[in-house]
Amino acid sequence: MEIKDFCFASDSTPPLSVIAAAKVASLTLPPPTAAAADSASLPAFVFSNGLKLQGTYVLLRYIGRVAILYGQDPFQSSQIDQWLDYAPVLSVGSEFENACNFIDNYLQSRTFLVEHSLSIADIAIWSGLAGTGLRWERWRKSKKFPNLARWFNSIFDEYSDALNEAISTYAGKKGSGKPAAAKPKGQQVVSGDNPEKGKASSRPSSEVDLPDAEIGKVCLRFAPEPSGYLHIGHSKAALLNQYFAQRYQGQMIIRFDDTNPSKESNEFVDNLLKDIETLSIKYETVTHTSDYFPQLMEMAESLIRQGKAYVDDTPREQMQKERMDGIESKCRSNNVEEHLKLWKEMITGSERGLQCCVRGKLDMQDPNKSLRDPVYYRCNPVPHHRIGSKYKIYPTYDFACPFVDSVEGITHALRSSEYHDRNAQYDRIQADMGLRKVHIYEFSRLNMVYTILSKRHLRWFVENGKVDGWDDARFPTVQGIVRRGLKIEALVQFILEQGASKNLNLMEWDKLWTINKKIIDPMCPRHTAVIEEQRVPLTLTNGPEQPFVRIIQRHKKHEGAGEKATTYTNRIWIDHADAESISVNEEITLMDWGNAIVKEIEKDQDGKVTHLSGVLHLEGSVKTTKLKFTWLPDTSELVNLTLVDFDYLITKKKVILHLWTLELFVLFLFKRVQLCDSLKLVYFENFSC
Repeated sequence: MEIKDFCFASDSTPPLSVIAAAKVASLTLPPPTAAAADSASLPAFVFSNGLKLQGTYVLLRYIGRVAILYGQDPFQSSQIDQWLDYAPVLSVGSEFENACNFIDNYLQSRTFLVEHSLSIADIAIWSGLAGTGLRWERWRKSKKFPNLARWFNSIFDEYSDALNEAISTYAGKKGSGKPAAAKPKGQQVVSGDNPEKGKASSRPSSEVDLPDAEIGKVCLRFAPEPSGYLHIGHSKAALLNQYFAQRYQGQMIIRFDDTNPSKESNEFVDNLLKDIETLSIKYETVTHTSDYFPQLMEMAESLIRQGKAYVDDTPREQMQKERMDGIESKCRSNNVEEHLKLWKEMITGSERGLQCCVRGKLDMQDPNKSLRDPVYYRCNPVPHHRIGSKYKIYPTYDFACPFVDSVEGITHALRSSEYHDRNAQYDRIQADMGLRKVHIYEFSRLNMVYTILSKRHLRWFVENGKVDGWDDARFPTVQGIVRRGLKIEALVQFILEQGASKNLNLMEWDKLWTINKKIIDPMCPRHTAVIEEQRVPLTLTNGPEQPFVRIIQRHKKHEGAGEKATTYTNRIWIDHADAESISVNEEITLMDWGNAIVKEIEKDQDGKVTHLSGVLHLEGSVKTTKLKFTWLPDTSELVNLTLVDFDYLITKKKVILHLWTLELFVLFLFKRVQLCDSLKLVYFENFSC
């Protein structure tokens, strides 16, 4: 049932929120037309079967349900409804400023209005602001509503093409009743966030097209191996899969590629699901490659009977050398009966079977070495974490993945570019199996400086006690970086900014933590501390004889961070490094108090500053002082604490592993790991972490 007509009252303007939602959701709408009949008629969709929906927010909810922008459960949908009911306030001139203030306060600790993803609530409020034109532009540039402006600009940046088209259509209909032509891609426009003339609007980096994708028919999978915890590299794959599933109104499943019992465990399965939940990944169902072991064995035997696979007992080292040199195995030309006999030995896990593997009969002369008779099945007597000792043989990832992808109805397999040479192998194996082709889409692997993202190497750190565990705050795992203080909203924004590009980049951690700082800054309390062994007293001769307390804001720019009680005395502590920078008779600023003039500086025999004396000069201007210091009062209220400073585990910015063993790699690159460098601090106010 498609939308045949989109109309609105002839004496009113088209609903910007509906147009914007449709553009963001890639939903095709006919050009909005003014209804000549009833001037009081509401905006409406007329469907091909003659049915009709009326009302701006009815249409918006319809688009939200079609594009999965209307919440994942009834509670989220109800939260969105609250914002849709509130949105009309923005069109009331006398209430506009109060409404902006309310939303600004609400967004202090949020990236979106509801949960962690875009919804029609965001589109409705965004459109309400954008639709007021200069009124909102003046407030946005005044920086009076920083959280609201941040949120508004973030949405515009992410969906700039769609929103530019929506505004263009809205403006054309609002003015002349004729639709304005949407700006073609590549035409230079002025972004609302960057008023520089002539700067081209950029398309979001993740805004690429999947090959032969159809709206409503796309099915994707995120398929981690349960051999470790989810790390930041996996996060990129998971979030991109979710992004495309939502963009094409399709489905996404979680599949555990559990084909190697030697490395896998239920602990990893449980924690991977926990990490997926932490990332707010929405999926249809959870499956396991082990669910398909019977079918995979049948397929392997069928390929042997067809002469498309064979059983090989060549020693592993010799097999590797022959593959490199393009030499066919001596077993390749054996008859089918001999292969089936050895196949049965493999199934039983006999001594003879343990010497064998199943290989695909592809092309030993192909320049692409992944096509040189890859291994399909190996014997492994280790019990499987999920199904016990039922099987003695297990398929390789290269064999199982194309089979399960096709059988499960996956339309597009997203794989990082490190698998590029094996894409031809994937296609060839699928063709030999006689299965439906699955499209492969590549994206670049996420690489971070001073970081290893190989689960095999991360496991080494855990098993050898170099870290506290998989959730160590120095680890690149999701649990590790969250424990270190990262907000999931920052990680999602960081990943989506990288998008589905195929360009390889070595990313800096600073960019991720900068995004994180913008999110936590409005809500994170600020505290003052000095190093106990390096504190210097400053006596203020005209300071208060009796200490007094004043209530001040924790964060000058964000009221939502709360208040704190600060004690003022005639003797305070400052950091030694600050004390060393002061000259006699220099005027300094004591933060949250005012100016003071240092009259005397006492030093020990080594020239180290031990004591300062001065006078308050509160009438002095803080704008004229060069030195501005934080300080603590010399009172019994100070709290001792330990500062934990996390460093990188690896000292080399770019890590390249050749044929070294991990032990040799660590010998070259790994510095002695300590949990932290502990510094005793004197600390004022209550501390929580």
